[in-house]
Amino acid sequence: MSATPILSIHDLQVRFPVGMDLLGRARQHVHALNGIDLEVRPGETLGVVGESGCGKTTLAQVLIGLVRPTAGTVSRLPSGGDGAPARMQIVFQDPQSSLDPRLPVWRIIAEPLYVQRRGKIARNALRRAAGEAAAQVEIPPDYLDRFPHEFSGGQRQRIAIARALITEPEVILLDEPTSALDISVQAQILNLLNDLQRRKGLTYILISHNVSVVRHMSDRVAVMYLGQFVELGDSQDVLGAPRHPYTRVLLDSVPKLGLPVAEDAVSSSTELPSNLRLPTGCFFRDRCPMAQEGCDLAQALVPVAGRRDRSVRCHVQAN
Repeated sequence: MSATPILSIHDLQVRFPVGMDLLGRARQHVHALNGIDLEVRPGETLGVVGESGCGKTTLAQVLIGLVRPTAGTVSRLPSGGDGAPARMQIVFQDPQSSLDPRLPVWRIIAEPLYVQRRGKIARNALRRAAGEAAAQVEIPPDYLDRFPHEFSGGQRQRIAIARALITEPEVILLDEPTSALDISVQAQILNLLNDLQRRKGLTYILISHNVSVVRHMSDRVAVMYLGQFVELGDSQDVLGAPRHPYTRVLLDSVPKLGLPVAEDAVSSSTELPSNLRLPTGCFFRDRCPMAQEGCDLAQALVPVAGRRDRSVRCHVQAN
């Protein structure tokens, strides 16, 4: 795996205005992302894990260009000899709503290529390219004239993956790609994604609240809390021996076979504070069992002592 990044993010911040006064000025702002720094390496799967409301979806929208950052930069770096920025595509969470019900499957798959070529591509070439992309995800050629409602949930997600593949991207953003699927189908989709990555050298950014999926798929994992990464490192390392107190809380909230989980205890221990008014110092300080002197100061994501590949946003656990 190359050490040269394919994607670089620096001090990424996103704020959304909430409510307007008579002069059209925002009364408040939602602080969705609050200083994201990250480098993604070619050929890896980077998992981004966190509970609902932590900023994962906003991060995905910024990376794909649907939301403009308030501050900071996102750079797609050249991965080939042509010097062009790395191409990126996305697979959305819900294949039911992400596929146009009015179009046959081959047109849905071909749409990104049509847009990329600005319509300057023949219909038969589009259909041929759609057939090739469909074959990569095991959609038979005689299914290409069917409509989305004629497919199962797993088949629709395969169609969404084929649509992402047709422009030959180097980076694919996977936004909760299996959360709308049955457990048995989830495993099939994850195995397909792993196989495509091996064959095509793809880079994945996997955004999920499902720790088990992230553990299974990811080489590295970033744990997000209130619009910040609080821990970053090798997936098995971070999820097997977490350093940040919030990572421990997040992992403890995952149900385990044979052990009853008190829903009220889980929700109270992991509930995010409001992002309309950010906490001072460490964002997790008021709920952290390890809080001590120094936690009232802003915390940076710094390398763990003696570990260049492991970072934590906690002055207590970094040493």
